[in-house]
Amino acid sequence: MRIRVDEYHYRQQAGVEPRSDKKRSSPVRCVNHWAGGVFLFLPSKETDGKTRGKEERKMKITLKDGSVKEYSQSMSILQVAKDVSEGLGRMACVGEVNGETMDLRTVLASDCTLNILTAKDEKGLAALRHSASHVMAQAVKRLYPEAKLAIGPSIADGFYYDIDFSEPIAAEDMEKIEAEMKKIVKEALPIERFTLPREEAIAFMKEKGEPYKVELIEDLPEGEEISFYKQGEFTDLCAGPHLMSTKDVGKAYKLTSIAGAYWRGDEHNKMLTRLYATAFSKKEELDAYLTMMEEAKKRDHRKLGRELGLFMMHEAGPGFPFFLPAGMVLKNTLLDYWREIHKKAGYVEIASPVILSRSLWETSGHWDHYKNNMYTTLIDEQDFAVKPMNCPGGILVYASEPRSYRDLPIRMGELGLVHRHEKSGQLHGLMRVRCFTQDDAHIFMMPEQIKEEIMGVARLINEVYTLFGFQYHVELSTRPEDSMGSDEDWEMATEGLRSALDELGLDYVVNEGDGAFYGPKIDFHLVDAIGRTWQCGTIQLDFQLPQRFDLEYIGADGEKHRPIMIHRVAFGSIERFIGILIEHFAGAFPTWLAPVQVKVLPISDKFQDYGQKVKDALEQEGIRAELDVRSEKIGYKIREAQMKKIPYMLVVGQKEEEEGVVAVRSRFLGDEGQKSLDDFIATVKAEIASKEIRAKQ
Repeated sequence: MRIRVDEYHYRQQAGVEPRSDKKRSSPVRCVNHWAGGVFLFLPSKETDGKTRGKEERKMKITLKDGSVKEYSQSMSILQVAKDVSEGLGRMACVGEVNGETMDLRTVLASDCTLNILTAKDEKGLAALRHSASHVMAQAVKRLYPEAKLAIGPSIADGFYYDIDFSEPIAAEDMEKIEAEMKKIVKEALPIERFTLPREEAIAFMKEKGEPYKVELIEDLPEGEEISFYKQGEFTDLCAGPHLMSTKDVGKAYKLTSIAGAYWRGDEHNKMLTRLYATAFSKKEELDAYLTMMEEAKKRDHRKLGRELGLFMMHEAGPGFPFFLPAGMVLKNTLLDYWREIHKKAGYVEIASPVILSRSLWETSGHWDHYKNNMYTTLIDEQDFAVKPMNCPGGILVYASEPRSYRDLPIRMGELGLVHRHEKSGQLHGLMRVRCFTQDDAHIFMMPEQIKEEIMGVARLINEVYTLFGFQYHVELSTRPEDSMGSDEDWEMATEGLRSALDELGLDYVVNEGDGAFYGPKIDFHLVDAIGRTWQCGTIQLDFQLPQRFDLEYIGADGEKHRPIMIHRVAFGSIERFIGILIEHFAGAFPTWLAPVQVKVLPISDKFQDYGQKVKDALEQEGIRAELDVRSEKIGYKIREAQMKKIPYMLVVGQKEEEEGVVAVRSRFLGDEGQKSLDDFIATVKAEIASKEIRAKQ
């Protein structure tokens, strides 16, 4: 048997009375030291004496590449990493033991699989950032001793810490915090883990005056052992894992912004200060990220949305976007394209009501699994819900008439307006809203059609993303804890998705436990022009809803059978996709998508009539054009058109009118010279028809 003695050590340091343990008086056979703790190996009645004189069995550790390391004694993950190579030992952040991420200080005492993770790995980088968040919190406590700490997790692009300051802090205070972080990193404080029983942990945090930590602990079950991490004078409640020392955080970190955040995301709780930051293993990576963020600020869809007159938000409807005339042109152009590709792919379009009865949502499972995100209302003293999803409506359409195997697959597309309750602190322009148009489709099919239909959807999504110039990667998400259905159905559904991806030859990663409650799914994560990732397209295979709604079709054998259902989106939320497109193109949309494709600019009032003729000719050919009739200098008109990101400007004056031509300026080449109006129209129409993305040269 073995006993942790580091707990005893940290209880003393923390000022907590050590628990009595009679087993400590047992004679010690072996002591194994490692950074951050000590393990004592005590004799066991079953083994001591019986194994003397015999060769002890070696512990086998299987590494990621399949190689096996054997050790005759227990080893920390860090020791194993150093044994593999000194370089790996220096770069290692955490270890993944039998699939569970653990500190490098963790001692391995039995056979296991081990993946040693560096900052190049997602989980390794997360540990570095999580450790950096503790360094930031320690710096805050040194500078603002009265500050109360809430939570400080790592996130996709960095980390944050929610803090209750006694006095508000400003952006200039971030430099002071960074300077103190630099000192803490330089101090190379060991990061050490210890645990306390729940009640002792509560008392410990109360003594430190950390009410938010106390609340977190109190929410944990009775009998739970609570873990802490200590570095110098600073101790924080945390599950880990963390790096070995503050020195390992390195120098590549940066506080990026300050925001407000309600405690636990609840608008009824106190507003805390959220310090956002990021960290990398190398300064070059940090610099590249900061450059990307500066570019992202320029591309912010909220800013460009106002400047280009695309959409607006209003306090009368928080989270409910208003589309302006130019924005509606953009939105409708996208929807026209959606209808075009879906008609070619054999889809029919339907529309279902926005409000449906509670009984429907109970049958679908949404009332039990999704109610907190739904808006509800009373009609004739009966509960109804504003739909958060389109699928139950599509199911009712399927069930509206008898179906035969000859009818399948049935591909039903729906551009349905859905509403979901998002907390006010999570709202963000078009990216996170409370109502949006979801480009849903529901495919009803027989089991033998699964693979082909999934492959068809994947090809369609690929066509969409390729058109806009997006690269993407794919994730297969498996059964979550909160799910319904049998193990057999889930296994069949997951295998159906997996085999389709394999046959398509798409690279993918498995995202364990992140499927929908009714079935596994494939998610498509697109990468925009500056390297950010967005989750948009999804394919979800569903055996559950056809069963819950008792859907049927008559098979070739004349018997009733249960169809299988696919839920899928290509754009996802149309509103969110528009936000992504705005930032991806920095508002400079391809000509086919631009709200105004051509701006006609008369040199003076005398040439407005000719300008009007040019505009009319363009519009007759289906080209979206505007005429600038203001009495402004031509240079001013050109600059303004450029600011509006308009693809083409046609300057017309005396020479152009006399010769029946136009002087072409474009967003791509600048001055393109004079062209006949017919030639210009033909060129632009061809560009629009091909949906070409013409690059600036």
